[in-house]
Amino acid sequence: MEKFLFLTHDYIDPYFNLASEEYFLRHRDEYFIYLWRNAPAVIVGVNQNALQEVNLDYTASHDIKVVRRQTGGGAVYHDLNNLCYTVIAPYNENEDNYRRFTAPVIEYLNSLGVKAKFSGRNDIVIDGKKISGNAQTVFGGRIMHHGTLLFDTDMTALEKALKPNKLKIESKGIKSVRARVTNIKQYLPNTTVSDFKNGLSRYFKKSCEEYLLTAEDIAEINKLVKEKYSLYEWNVGRSPKGRNKFERKFPFGIFTFNFDTADGNIVNAEITGDFFSFRDIKEFAATLNGVRFIKSEVYAAFNKIGEYIKGANAQEIVDGIFS
Repeated sequence: MEKFLFLTHDYIDPYFNLASEEYFLRHRDEYFIYLWRNAPAVIVGVNQNALQEVNLDYTASHDIKVVRRQTGGGAVYHDLNNLCYTVIAPYNENEDNYRRFTAPVIEYLNSLGVKAKFSGRNDIVIDGKKISGNAQTVFGGRIMHHGTLLFDTDMTALEKALKPNKLKIESKGIKSVRARVTNIKQYLPNTTVSDFKNGLSRYFKKSCEEYLLTAEDIAEINKLVKEKYSLYEWNVGRSPKGRNKFERKFPFGIFTFNFDTADGNIVNAEITGDFFSFRDIKEFAATLNGVRFIKSEVYAAFNKIGEYIKGANAQEIVDGIFS
């Protein structure tokens, strides 16, 4: 039987934690079980269009990082009252790997009197409500399975962060499937997230050898943060190409903004409407191509819109696009 190392730590930076998963899967040979928590973040699936799945205006204004993971599936919200677990193990294509790796978590919850069970393709539920979503990827004969455990997560922030803006987006990216969710704390009212983490840690350590991050581990993980996980190009720019449309009636007239996104940048920008213009609007639209789809940068690009459209206000338009 394979020997697993158990790891937990106090790092809460989402970039670091997602990078650590890649490091242990792709650059180490051992098998791991580890628990970790993130500061507020939205974690998007590897094949998702972040523009379509995330309220980027809300995440930016509330210091919520958007990070792309290695695995598929839908977008999820993390905060410090959410516990994450990761298993890196030998891959067995003949097993139901979702049931295999959720089973210990379900057993632990059951031992606390919480009637959790496996549901659907990859969820853990209590009373029919989702408390854990899980995803997997395979690399070099090993499988990485990871999941969330909603303990006492801020449901208001979750709902707002995962509510995309009002752009009409056509994308080939994988869409999230929203389910009814609940927090484990409702069933363990006298337990804190730290209590829950410590109890689950003890449960795993019964069959694992404890492992501590080394200076070399931390250096290699931080290298991945710098080169990949902290970059717009990976987290948003990697989104599949999408065709987007924003249309609204403003005091100056109907304004329609069509554009593609490629590598997270605006391309093929077109502006039409029944507004009155001072100059050729095609000239202005061309200046938008190549702008990263970040509110501050889009606002800077729209700053001269009043020189082209009579009565147009950049702030009003950009607020509308990102609302």
